Amino acid sequence: MNPIKTFFKTLAVNPSTDDMLEEQSLYDIELNAINGNSITLADFKGRHVLFVNVASKCGFTPQYKELQKLHEEYKDRLVVIGLPCNQFGNQEPGDGDQIQSFCEMNYGVDFLLTEKVDVKGRNQHPLYRWLTTAALNGRKSSNVKWNFQKYLVDGEGKLVDYYYSMTSPMSKKITKHLN
Repeated sequence: MNPIKTFFKTLAVNPSTDDMLEEQSLYDIELNAINGNSITLADFKGRHVLFVNVASKCGFTPQYKELQKLHEEYKDRLVVIGLPCNQFGNQEPGDGDQIQSFCEMNYGVDFLLTEKVDVKGRNQHPLYRWLTTAALNGRKSSNVKWNFQKYLVDGEGKLVDYYYSMTSPMSKKITKHLN
C-alpha cells in the first residue's frame, strides 16, 4: 500500500494528535464534586476559576490556608476548585470523606473540592486535558509537575495562565487578574 495513503488512513482511524484537536469550551467538561454531585462549570461564567490539584500529605499542603483566604477575599469574582490527586508521591491516599474532613478540620476549607482525578497520563481527566493542551484551551500547553499547580481561567472560560506549586495562591501573579 502507498505510504501516504497509509498515513492518512491512520489519521482517519486514530485522530488523536494535537493537530487534529479543536479548541473546545471549558463549560462543556463534566466534573463531580467530592460528594459525587455533578458540577456544572457553566454556572461559573462571569467569574474567574482557579483549578488546583491538591493533596493532603504534601509539603505544599499548607497552601490550603491561602487558597481558603483567596476564596474568601475574591468570592464575588473567583471560584476556587481543589482537585484531589494521588499521582505525585501517593500524597493523597484518602477517600472523599477523609479528604473533606482533613481540609475542613485543618484549614477551614469551604471552597469546592472535587472527586479524585488524574491530572496526567492515560487516565487524565478531560478538564486537565483541556487545561494542558493549547489546541483545546486556545492559549498554551503545559505539564502538571507536582501537587498544588494552579490554572487560572477567566470569566469567559479562557485560560489566563498556569502557576507552578511554588507560587503562593495569594501571589500578585494570580491576584492581579482578579482586580
